Amino acid sequence: MKLPQKRLLLLGGLRYLLPVIEAAHKEGYYVITCDYLPDNMAHKYSDEYHNVSIIDREAVLALARELRIDGILSFAVDPGVRTAAYVAEQMGLPAPGPYASVEILQNKALFRQFLTEHGFRVPRAKGYTDAAAALREASEYRWPVIVKPVDSAGSKGVTRVDRIEDLPHSIEYAVRHSLSKAFIVEEFIEQAGFSSDSDAFSVDGRLQFVSFSSQRFDASAANPYTPAAYSWPSSLSPAHEEELRSELQRLLSLLQMRTSIYNIEVRVGTDGKAYIMEVSPRGGGNRLSEMLRYATGVDLIANAVRAAVGDEVCGLEQRPYDGHWAEVILHSPVDGAFAGLSIAGEMMPHVVETDLWVQPGDRVRAFHGANDAIGTLVLRFDRAEELEARLASQGEWLQVLTR
Repeated sequence: MKLPQKRLLLLGGLRYLLPVIEAAHKEGYYVITCDYLPDNMAHKYSDEYHNVSIIDREAVLALARELRIDGILSFAVDPGVRTAAYVAEQMGLPAPGPYASVEILQNKALFRQFLTEHGFRVPRAKGYTDAAAALREASEYRWPVIVKPVDSAGSKGVTRVDRIEDLPHSIEYAVRHSLSKAFIVEEFIEQAGFSSDSDAFSVDGRLQFVSFSSQRFDASAANPYTPAAYSWPSSLSPAHEEELRSELQRLLSLLQMRTSIYNIEVRVGTDGKAYIMEVSPRGGGNRLSEMLRYATGVDLIANAVRAAVGDEVCGLEQRPYDGHWAEVILHSPVDGAFAGLSIAGEMMPHVVETDLWVQPGDRVRAFHGANDAIGTLVLRFDRAEELEARLASQGEWLQVLTR
């Protein structure tokens, strides 16, 4: 007898959900999307759409009960992660971990506090809802500091602050991008080499797949703290990678996490010490899991959708990288009208995929945050030295043209 089709509710509608929807359909699932923006791209590819805000957890819970879903997932959509965990817990559906643990991971202030209380290496940091309190305590930090919303992703609302007199403006900027109107002040860790932002996966609380990248930034961008490129393997030493794997496993065990994909950010400071910066139980934006599928053959996306409805995950194992891979986040240096993308002919043998999201004449914005990206470029090289040389000279072979 044919089993009933499983129903998966995806929160959000951004283009990053397209491969998730495709994977779910390949598994035979019925895909429902919801958010408050009916024109979002992913809704055109789901089987059903509902206009419900993904940050209204009670409304999403009511919808989920009405639709009798088998699973819920917020992949690459940070504002929906807590809602997904809440709905899963309330309905007894598969969940990445306890809702209280997801709350800790999704709130930068709570996360820093948890790391500190459990003996993890962590920069001095504190969360605030009152700008005046942060200003009174400003002299207690080692400067410079980073000011961030406690509950946003994609570098939105984030600034580095080098002078105390610039702190009020940075706080105001962070609060504008915070759903809870709360922010965190954190001592800035000057990184040695590249920081890492990549995806991982645990099964029954044990890390089965961990990846590290070299995350790169465009110093000339409107926001130089918005990731502009990634490459794999990472520049981290084997010793630092092993230490971070161990500490990440300790963290997941303490939080009683279960089966889930994660987006993880780490870095090594100029002090030679490794730091866990962010751990979120969701797939990363900027197509990170797609890049890992290219580079290793491990399909985190298919396993994320299977885990969400309680099906067995498979093929999750640590595999070597097939070459040296890079993803460039295409973006405009200025506001204007998109006129074209120019890639030097000599680079074409290394171009695996060009994914352009705009047409000539479309308005584009300078690169203030991840939502200003206009596409991605996937590259493969045989040698690390060639990858590094090409990414360092990106302006010589790649141009986003505007008018």
